[in-house]
Amino acid sequence: MKNVIVALLTLYLTSGGSWAQQDVLSQPVFDVARGQKILLSEALPLLKATRVILVGEHHGNQSHHRAQLRVVQALVQAGVRVAIGLEMFRRDSQEALDRWVAGETEEAAFQKIYYDNWNFPWPAYSPFFEYARRRQIPMIGLNISRAITQQVAQEGFESLSPAQKGQLSEVVCRVDQEYMQYIKNAFGSHAHGQLNFNYFCEAQMVWDNVMAVNALAYLKTHPETVVVILTGTGHARKGAIPRQIRQRSDVPYAVILPETPGIIEATTVSLNDADFILLDLK
Repeated sequence: MKNVIVALLTLYLTSGGSWAQQDVLSQPVFDVARGQKILLSEALPLLKATRVILVGEHHGNQSHHRAQLRVVQALVQAGVRVAIGLEMFRRDSQEALDRWVAGETEEAAFQKIYYDNWNFPWPAYSPFFEYARRRQIPMIGLNISRAITQQVAQEGFESLSPAQKGQLSEVVCRVDQEYMQYIKNAFGSHAHGQLNFNYFCEAQMVWDNVMAVNALAYLKTHPETVVVILTGTGHARKGAIPRQIRQRSDVPYAVILPETPGIIEATTVSLNDADFILLDLK
């Protein structure tokens, strides 16, 4: 009995301190290429061969966040060196992220930094930050100031000042018909509200560009790492950030989207959108 208790305690501690992590490999996913339901464990060989994995979310859906964390945990358990890329943090907050992961910042102080970057409740995202800190997993701020994307959405890319464009030195904003159609499909015609639709597309493209550029820049200096990008489903689909990655690099990537009834389902998603769909989310 003593040996059993020791073995269970060891499993608990090596899994990161959460009993739920023992079941991460049994997370059901739909393999879009094969058209069948499999387990996350069966998807791992493909995922381990990539350099970038985009795992989409609806920001306010806690079940999406839990499933995203299972993907990260499964990769870590499989021995993959992972970095977590965040839509939720600006690039200029990187030092704060580094200090958090290193254990140099108390949670109360870090929450202030978090809310300066993102406006969804800390408890929805804290498991990512706690897991990364516990396992010493780098976290990467991929985004730029909301003020820039809001200005582009309202007044267009050309309204940016030279100083603002200086923050986007590797970003281009040429919205073509393919991208406009993608935005209509991914966000719906209501997404831009009263905004000029061309400007809305430009704002989304700037966002996609910046996150792709920052993820690829990290990979250049950390070639042994797989970057798992946590971002909204509209940015995760292959027509968004992955499209910008393809235009800049030949690094292999995969897209995982959360099942969303009536929107993201096995019958509505193709390989043009994603490689896997996270199923049975609770």
